[in-house]
Amino acid sequence: MLRAAAEKGLFDRWAIGLSGLCIVHCLSGAIFFALAASAGGVLLDPMVHEIGLVIAILFGVIAVGRGAYTHGYMMPVAISSLGVGTMAGALTLPHGEMETIYTIVGVAILALGHDLNRRAFT
Repeated sequence: MLRAAAEKGLFDRWAIGLSGLCIVHCLSGAIFFALAASAGGVLLDPMVHEIGLVIAILFGVIAVGRGAYTHGYMMPVAISSLGVGTMAGALTLPHGEMETIYTIVGVAILALGHDLNRRAFT
């Protein structure tokens, strides 16, 4: 079952969707909660970002790794590794100091890797 889902790119489509949600969350959260600072404490809590990034990193590694194991192409792994590394680097930055920029760049690069991974199945 997992092999069939991986061959159809299901994990990559989910991961691309998760990447898109992450970008929407980062941008809308930063803009909206900067304007409504009283409610910003919950979703802009650093723990929310750290947990979300760790989940996204794990999901990305599993989806792209499984795809590379199945189709054998290494380009999606190379691109995704850059994105995962950038996202992991964002985890080391203090909250608010360029963390959002690095996270968005890493997520975008990882999404490109997922798209390449998905296309390798066709």
